[in-house]
Amino acid sequence: MSYGDVQAAIARLAPEFGDRFSVSRALREQHGKDTTFHPTIAPDAVVFPETAEEVQRIVKTCAELRVPIIPFGTGTSCEGHVAALHGGICVDTSRLRKIRAIRPSDLDVTVEAGVTRKELNAHLHGTGLHFPIDPGADASIGGMVATRASGTNAVRYGTMREQVLSLEVVMPDGELIQTGGRARKSAAGYDLTHLFVGSEGTLGIVTAVTLKLHPLPEHIAAATCCFATLHDAVLAVMQTIQCGVPIGRVELLDELQIEAVNRYSKMNLAVAPTLVFEFHGSRGAVQDQIAAVKEIAGDNGATGFEWAERPEDRSRLWQARHDIWWANMGLRPGAQGLPTDVCVPISELARNIEAAKHDVLQAGLIAPICGHVGDGNFHLCFVVDVNDADEMRRVEEVNQRMIDRALACGGTCTGEHGIGYGKIGFLQQEAGAAFAVHRAVKRALDPQAIMNPGKVVGDLPPSKETT
Repeated sequence: MSYGDVQAAIARLAPEFGDRFSVSRALREQHGKDTTFHPTIAPDAVVFPETAEEVQRIVKTCAELRVPIIPFGTGTSCEGHVAALHGGICVDTSRLRKIRAIRPSDLDVTVEAGVTRKELNAHLHGTGLHFPIDPGADASIGGMVATRASGTNAVRYGTMREQVLSLEVVMPDGELIQTGGRARKSAAGYDLTHLFVGSEGTLGIVTAVTLKLHPLPEHIAAATCCFATLHDAVLAVMQTIQCGVPIGRVELLDELQIEAVNRYSKMNLAVAPTLVFEFHGSRGAVQDQIAAVKEIAGDNGATGFEWAERPEDRSRLWQARHDIWWANMGLRPGAQGLPTDVCVPISELARNIEAAKHDVLQAGLIAPICGHVGDGNFHLCFVVDVNDADEMRRVEEVNQRMIDRALACGGTCTGEHGIGYGKIGFLQQEAGAAFAVHRAVKRALDPQAIMNPGKVVGDLPPSKETT
């Protein structure tokens, strides 16, 4: 791959942005690394725009000089999304921080890309509304759009795909577009909004997002229970979903994951396959949900039911769940984390989880299992020595078998982590002939291949018309 003169771009942009433009090695390396095992691949410079118009000027300069652009949110992605594979300019959107409008009557909000999910919910305090999508990190809204983020609430509220009404996007030539309006449905043309949701910065830079909001539940309760086997726990979830119980969240943690959580978060949970439920609704509806779930879980051998209704108790429980990345790293100090995920039809969940667990044990690996199992999504978090070639080979084999099984039963190679450059081969395997369509979309919208090159569809040389 051959790109243009990045030093020329630096010479143009540095004077304009002053101290918001940096070639500092430390800052560049910070922006070339996600939270996982992928190596640091730093950009040539980092710039911090504060408005969509500034993003436009940056993109127009890079487009004119054919210099790669790497959008950056909070850097909490998992598949090398922010690595500057071909160098270039990193556009850090963290200073796009305005809450442009909150519209309680319409249950929607427009925010700039750098606002984080926790900041948004803090701004919504007192409105009776909330934004429910909750990946473990306090990710930026723009980044959550780019990676089609999900989280523990997905079983009730869906993912980012279901929450985004419209986007403001800077295209690869620097043009600013709006992909839609605030209507709850539209049959007007191609669905551009959802084309950009999950595009991982390869088609443009999201600068603002209009999102759906949801009423806060009148009453919330949480419960944990443990099981003799993973199979029993997953059957309880499957039957709960199939019976139509409208649970708010349900998370599965295997015994190793529970051990890690206990150590890191100073919990005292029984070391066994465990489900963590949350129930939302009126007080009466929540009591009905609890009764239904307790009966279903009991039929599958659940024991040790514990309830948490006080906000501080629920918060502690869910914070422990969100902190499992750091908890897992504590299982093997000095090692690195290689998280991976698949999503399968709910009826196939038990078989897939059990098979993954068996493979991990047979390969002699450390890999706690957790999952947002209400929608068929589960994770292995391999805790690895990346310098041990044999161990990495075993990890790759177990991961490949997990994905092969998921695809064979109609699932996907990633429920929420995305593709980045770490899962391009798996996307190609999953998409088959449609992979060429993915590449055609990239080529049509980004003919110079400057937007986050090397991600999702791999490297695309600039089209002949642009060289």
